[in-house]
Amino acid sequence: MFKSIVTSLVIIISLILSSCTTNLAAWQSYVNLTQGYQFLYPPGWIQVAVNNSSPGVDVVLRDLIEPTENLSVIISEIPRDQNLADLGTPLEMGYRFFKDVNNRPNLNRKLEFIWAESLVKGDHNYYLLEYQVTLKNNQERHNLASVVIKDGKLFTFNVSTTQKRWEKVNPVLENVVKSFTV
Repeated sequence: MFKSIVTSLVIIISLILSSCTTNLAAWQSYVNLTQGYQFLYPPGWIQVAVNNSSPGVDVVLRDLIEPTENLSVIISEIPRDQNLADLGTPLEMGYRFFKDVNNRPNLNRKLEFIWAESLVKGDHNYYLLEYQVTLKNNQERHNLASVVIKDGKLFTFNVSTTQKRWEKVNPVLENVVKSFTV
C-alpha cells in the first residue's frame, strides 16, 4: 500500500514538473525554402492571411487560444554588400530604430527599448532585441525580435504578447525567437 502511494506521488510530481517545462520536441517547424528561413513555434499556433499587412510581411502566425500572441517575419531589401555590423551594434540599432518609431506621430504607439544582444548561429550574426509597446488605446505589449542579414535581405522575426501575459510566456517566446535561422 505504501509503495503504491509513493509511486503515485512520484508519477504525479513528474507530470507536474514535465508540464512546467518547454517541450521543444512537440513544437511545429515552419520552413520557407523560397526566402531561406525557418523557425519553431508552439503547438496550437496557426498561420493567418497577410493580404492587408505592411510591406515586406512574409508570414504571420498566432496562438489559436490566445490570439494576441503572434509572430511575424518581415523581409526588406538592402544593398547586397551590407552586413549587420554596418547597421551598428545591437544597442545602437535598437536605440536608432526605437527613436525613429517614437518620432513618427502617425504610428500611434510608443516603444520602450529594454535590451539587445548579439548571437552567432552558423555563418550568421543575429541581433536579439526586447521592447515594450504602448498602443494608442494604452494596451501594453511585450516583443522580442531577431534581426539578421542574408543575401541582400534584412530579416526581422518578431514575437509579441500582451504585457499582462509576458511573465507567463516569456520562456516560450524566447525559445521561438532564438529558433529563427536563415
